[in-house]
Amino acid sequence: MASSRRKVLISGVAAALSVCLQFGREASGGNDRRRFSIDSDNVAIQGYDTVSYFIDGKPAKGSPDFNFEWQGAEWRFASAAHRDLFSKQPESYAPRFGGFCAGGIADGIFARPNPEAWAIVDGKLYLNSSKDGLVDWQRDPLTNIVKAQERWDALSQ
Repeated sequence: MASSRRKVLISGVAAALSVCLQFGREASGGNDRRRFSIDSDNVAIQGYDTVSYFIDGKPAKGSPDFNFEWQGAEWRFASAAHRDLFSKQPESYAPRFGGFCAGGIADGIFARPNPEAWAIVDGKLYLNSSKDGLVDWQRDPLTNIVKAQERWDALSQ
């Protein structure tokens, strides 16, 4: 059963990767170049309010009325208060690994995230491409984070 589930997960990651190829682009800000999961309008993490995960304990769609440009991408928020919190400390609220699927990064690929599949570990936000993938990733999040960090360092060169 685990093998069957792993095959489904791998198939899902492969499908997410094919979609991601059009969404994952480099966003530049100053001399620092980072990869973020952005759409064709340069909006980060599909327009979700990254602060809402921390403050409200759940994802919320952001509004173009409350946006902030950071690292060459537009970040959207559900309120001016959330935008202001982000603008003061974006590194504290931005998802790890550019908002790409943390499980995909651990596997060495850029996969488009599902903002509804998320976890906060040690005060950092991690997105995954599916809720099933999140369950798999959460079986050993610390090991997966270390593995993803190693891969992220190589992928984001």
